[in-house]
Amino acid sequence: MRVAVLKGGWSAERPVSLVSGAACAAACRRLGHDTVEIDVSRDIARQLKEAAPDVALNALHGNWGEDGRIQSVLEILEIPYTHSGVLASALAMDKAKAKLAFASVGLDVAGGRIMDRFEAARAHPMEPPYVVKPNSDGSSFGVFIVRKGENRPPEKLVDPEWPSGDEVLVEEFIAGRELTVAVLGDRALGVTEIRTGREVYDYDAKYAAGGSTHVVNPPDLPQDVAEKARAQALLAHQVLGCRGITRTDFRYDPDSRRLVVLETNTQPGMTPTSLAPEQAEANGMSFDALVAWMLEDASCPR
Repeated sequence: MRVAVLKGGWSAERPVSLVSGAACAAACRRLGHDTVEIDVSRDIARQLKEAAPDVALNALHGNWGEDGRIQSVLEILEIPYTHSGVLASALAMDKAKAKLAFASVGLDVAGGRIMDRFEAARAHPMEPPYVVKPNSDGSSFGVFIVRKGENRPPEKLVDPEWPSGDEVLVEEFIAGRELTVAVLGDRALGVTEIRTGREVYDYDAKYAAGGSTHVVNPPDLPQDVAEKARAQALLAHQVLGCRGITRTDFRYDPDSRRLVVLETNTQPGMTPTSLAPEQAEANGMSFDALVAWMLEDASCPR
């Protein structure tokens, strides 16, 4: 096939997308496909028409790449593509709306509400500790933990250079362990615990060298909790209407045994050491085999 790998773009997650895209393109070439890498610009319709691909592998991250907008362009051009479709992508990217969908099927979500960032910065909107994060952004950009005893909300919320829109989600802070589960089609692959010295799995913890450690199927995680996480990740994938591969993040509090769904990522990182490919590898699926599956799964409409 002629495969167009979509990467880069202009969101804050551009550097991560370039790495994902390069890894996917290399896999496509090893699989024998005629591969063209497209650094996505606002003239993407022209770029796609010139490339004339049989399928588009979407390796974009963040706004414009995983919020339904690039998916809309691909639908209009009738190009089969990977990952989730327009509605599921838009719904998953809007954290507050995704939480409503999760709660509708009985998944436990953190209590909280949507606020204007300037309003959230005036006074504590809830008793600390709590979390403030952009409602529509990825890679844990702009996530703050307001700890017990702090006098006021984060001043960065009113920074003129704030890049993540005026809507923020204010939620109760869930103590405990950071878990994530990748879903491939109709099956959950496994559970990974993300261990980091930070209270939140933020951008630096995700991408800086030594920022975190991934433990696939941690032996000290109770079996019933692992099974519940896999089942709930699949349910989250389904209630949003996702396709292809997703990754759902959780917080697990061992004291209360509470397992809280945080969000579903419709465009998880795609390098051989990323969380979702690591879980695929633990299930006997190499990175190249994972990319091959994604290409075979591509369709339009989605």
